[in-house]
Amino acid sequence: MNLPPLFQGVEVEHDPLAYLRQRASEGCDAGLLAYRLTAQDLSAALVLAPEVPLSQAVAMLPVASVGLQNALGAIGPPEVAVHLGWDGTIYLNDGICGHIAITADTDVPEATPNWLIVSITLVLQPKEGEQSPPTETSLAAEGCGEIDPEQLLEAWARHTLVWIDRWESEGPRPVHAEWSGLLRGLHETTPAGTFIGTDEAFGMLLRDAEGQTTLVPLTTHLERP
Repeated sequence: MNLPPLFQGVEVEHDPLAYLRQRASEGCDAGLLAYRLTAQDLSAALVLAPEVPLSQAVAMLPVASVGLQNALGAIGPPEVAVHLGWDGTIYLNDGICGHIAITADTDVPEATPNWLIVSITLVLQPKEGEQSPPTETSLAAEGCGEIDPEQLLEAWARHTLVWIDRWESEGPRPVHAEWSGLLRGLHETTPAGTFIGTDEAFGMLLRDAEGQTTLVPLTTHLERP
């Protein structure tokens, strides 16, 4: 696998996230990318070593999401629209096609994690004889069936690294601008309120019927081990 410098890939037989949690707890180096490819799914996880508090490090969720959108834009058909959910959901042509998540060794926003893992799952194609629900889709169903999964994983790693570098050198603004333009659900109203935007730490801003605005931090979507 052709990965960026300082990245190391390892193929695993089972859950890449569980594998990396164990390796990270043992003190593995940042940049280790574990992955598992089947005919139906791509799953992968990347361990990082943040040097900032968790409240800032959770920016890796939008960073990795934008990295995936850029990767699909570079190697996928031009007619495929990729949008991103605030919670890490990946949409292809309005259908749910996968998810990006983050987990760390702490859930305290003010604490600096020893490690943080970004994980990704993508549906390549439905299982034979199964039909996806109307709200869900796959890469194959959206005209991306010719994409080589390893090539997509390599592209995701490269584009994610580019955005990590930008985040480190320029701060959250460039990531925020790119991510906001791809967010699904902006200005939509749910029982919780109207999604009016995100703050500089990528938290969701919800406005209720009385005009009061509530901030939902991105740490809400931190996956617990």
